[in-house]
Amino acid sequence: MDRRAAANLLISLDPGTGGGLQQQIYIGIRRGILDGTLRPGTRIPSSRALATDLGVSRTTTLSALEQLQAEGYLDTLHGSGTFVARELPDDLPHGAPSREAVSPDRPPLSRRGAALAAIRPSARPIVGPPRAFRIGVPAIDLFPIRVWSQLVSRRVRSLTSVQLDYGQAGGLRALREAIADHVRTARGTHCDADQIHVVGGAQRGLDLVCRLLLDPGDPALMEEPGYPGAWSALVGAGADIVPVRVDEEGLDVEAGAQREGVRLAYVTPSHQFPLGVPMSLPRRLALLKWARASRAWVVEDDYDSEFRYGAPPIPCLHGLDSDGRVIYVGSFSKSLAPALRLGFLIVPPDLQDRLLAARRSNVDPQPPFLDQAVLADFIEGGHFARHLRRVRVAYRERLEALTSAAERFCAGSMRLRPVSTGLHAVADLNGADARRVFDEAMTLGVEVMPLSAYVFGRERAANALVLGFGAVGPEAVSRGMKALAAAIEEERKYGRPNAQRRRPIPAPLHDSVGTTSRSG
Repeated sequence: MDRRAAANLLISLDPGTGGGLQQQIYIGIRRGILDGTLRPGTRIPSSRALATDLGVSRTTTLSALEQLQAEGYLDTLHGSGTFVARELPDDLPHGAPSREAVSPDRPPLSRRGAALAAIRPSARPIVGPPRAFRIGVPAIDLFPIRVWSQLVSRRVRSLTSVQLDYGQAGGLRALREAIADHVRTARGTHCDADQIHVVGGAQRGLDLVCRLLLDPGDPALMEEPGYPGAWSALVGAGADIVPVRVDEEGLDVEAGAQREGVRLAYVTPSHQFPLGVPMSLPRRLALLKWARASRAWVVEDDYDSEFRYGAPPIPCLHGLDSDGRVIYVGSFSKSLAPALRLGFLIVPPDLQDRLLAARRSNVDPQPPFLDQAVLADFIEGGHFARHLRRVRVAYRERLEALTSAAERFCAGSMRLRPVSTGLHAVADLNGADARRVFDEAMTLGVEVMPLSAYVFGRERAANALVLGFGAVGPEAVSRGMKALAAAIEEERKYGRPNAQRRRPIPAPLHDSVGTTSRSG
């Protein structure tokens, strides 16, 4: 049977069936329009191109296209071509299966896959520019775009064919040396460039470490409440996760030590996510002592450690480790911009070769050369240090704006916990449910998260919100707090979200991106 198909419209012709070729072309295009394959505004091939693809005469395709145009399915713009009509004559079809539709004979996810799919996101941003109080986003309005663009241009002009080949599995040597110099002075640790592994963001590093060090079923300690990204990395490795409560001194090491056979502990000692408390020195020493006695690894996620407000700098846990038990995870997502997707690991010397071997086997692809090279130039040229000084001033101003606005608009209904590090605050609510305030705030264009979103075990979360303050300027922080106060009052008044009271999400409560100098 002679069947020919157009590569772009996926029309199959069968000369042996009734209706003629013109009718088959007409039906094929009309079906594609109605089932959503050809969306409104999509360009349709010309009658000549379509005739060539299908192996028929141009008269046949021209007649089919003219019929579709006459019935309102196609529009022709003089000099531009033929397009699917913006408004169709028929009712919209069912189209493709919905996301919720599941075929009864479709194989299920693996147990590990189902567990990964069930993990809640660490934030739920509204589509669009940063808003108050978006979590996990730095001051991208202060990113030195001009300097970065100049460095990119210089690197592109000097690009060689050798640099287009596969690079070193551990990352670009120049960047690894620049990172080693930075962490030695800024984080009080000791390492050389060979211990640095450049990865595509902190999450990639966490996934790689957990897969390398854990077998399915191995117990692993996890802070409670804690970072969903770390939870997902442990789930992905098949770990038996043991949630351990966090108090005012950080992870309760004594409680975690009750579990036998633990292979790994994940901690955020400099700025615990999401509570924001630093781990005390006695707890740090106790954690290292436990790791040595248990022959376990400690994964230190040095989250938001660059930004402090009146608190003395605390050396990282890695700097206290004399036994080679700590694996350090760092990232440039908060210090520069999330879109860069560049992070790094610092691994003990006896783990270097094994991690390199795992990466060479394509377990973890290396980040793009150009991004690494530009970041190396950015650090070595002193631009990174200048940028950190600049944003530290901005974050202090934004934190002060958050504190002032909370006192002005939310006194009595919300209390901010002290903030000494990082880019977010925890706010305890009085007389309003955090989960329902989250829903109400979203309708007002304000992004917050209930603290309960970061609890995975049996620990009961406080009735509190997590508020990011790094993404927008002081004026937007103040406007956002006013809207959040309205959301709290609405929830306190009605007790539950009311769909009839919902409003469309308004324009963002953010400063106009581009109004701040980006020269760096």
